[in-house]
Amino acid sequence: MGTEWNASGTISVGLTEIAQAQMHIKEVAARTPLQLNRVLSERYGCSVYLKREDLQVVRSFKLRGAYHLIKSLPEERLWRGVVCASAGNHAQGVAYSCHTLGIPGKIYMPSTTPRQKVNQVAFFGGSDVEVILTGDTFDDAFNEALAASRKDDLAFIHPFDDPKIIAGNGTIGKEIMEAIDAAPDFVFVTIGGGGLAAGVSAYVKAVSPRTKLIGIEPEGAASMRAALDAGEVLTLESIDKFVDGAAVKRVGELTFRMCRDMLDDIILVPEGKACTALLDLYNENAIVVEPAGVLPIAALDLYRDQIAGKTVVCVISGGNNDVDRMQEIKERSLVFEGLKHYFMVNFPQRAGALREFLDEVLGPDDDITRFEYTKKHNKDNGPALVGIELKNRQDYEPLVARMRRKGLHFLELNKDPVLFNLLI
Repeated sequence: MGTEWNASGTISVGLTEIAQAQMHIKEVAARTPLQLNRVLSERYGCSVYLKREDLQVVRSFKLRGAYHLIKSLPEERLWRGVVCASAGNHAQGVAYSCHTLGIPGKIYMPSTTPRQKVNQVAFFGGSDVEVILTGDTFDDAFNEALAASRKDDLAFIHPFDDPKIIAGNGTIGKEIMEAIDAAPDFVFVTIGGGGLAAGVSAYVKAVSPRTKLIGIEPEGAASMRAALDAGEVLTLESIDKFVDGAAVKRVGELTFRMCRDMLDDIILVPEGKACTALLDLYNENAIVVEPAGVLPIAALDLYRDQIAGKTVVCVISGGNNDVDRMQEIKERSLVFEGLKHYFMVNFPQRAGALREFLDEVLGPDDDITRFEYTKKHNKDNGPALVGIELKNRQDYEPLVARMRRKGLHFLELNKDPVLFNLLI
């Protein structure tokens, strides 16, 4: 069961290919731990294990597939060098592989990639790689990289839609099944382009067909869900790029077919919920993950009833989180949890209106976190942008009721996505 053709006439990845990948990657990749998490297990009334790919040498699973594919290239192709596109983690895997093997690499990344990931790529690749920042999304970088591959006749190392990439990722499934005492009831895995979900599913389903494989996508970039609903791969017109490790407009053709055939369900997780899970994981377990890496944990809440009393594995796919993003992550979490609200308030044109707002409208546990008059020439009265943080989400309706009772004219920006994004 290596790379083979299945009954539907499409190529698939089997146990032999994954075993071969394991032999290759043992030169560079760690066999990451599978850890029983007490906090999550008690919260959901089940046994929750975390497959800690955030502890990989490049802090993500991407090294597995990248190294296996590059190492598998014919000698004459290998020494010419390689090219790839990535939002960050795949780039680090390719960079590390190039430096380890001593071959040149060109790495195209979106201009929006967090600086921390760009710096890590340069660190892992050293003088063997060239980093090129281009476009706003992964798909922009992908097109540029593909063009460079054709122009310079370099092997293109696809981030997800290649049998050897998928086989390399499949070694995670192999390690899970070898480390756990009994086959898990559920495995939760992030979907970006689909390479991780396809690889893990290929191994786990082959050795334990009863195990349910659950794929998780960010709500704002649900390209696999869209493809499955349409019955074919399609390109999303726009996506929310916040969960950068899984923000892909178009999934792979091979990964689509494998996920369609092997996944039992796909869950969409709101970006704000991922932020809450990320902060909780850090505060409760001192585990640093990136938004894409925490999606499986965020999804547990949406599957609470199904997983009660079961054995669950969550693949923590990566831990490359930029500390500069933490304030935005906290903000998104608070807004999602209903604890942070923004209003445009038109204060009465008289002195003392702001003082009355503080005394008569603001609750005892409410906190103003932002206040800006929008008319800079008149700071004594007029419309103002007001951000209020609540202690409990139940305090929201009483706050709004007091504003109405006071006769204030206001606009709730949280309920207007266009204005919210423009002003906040």
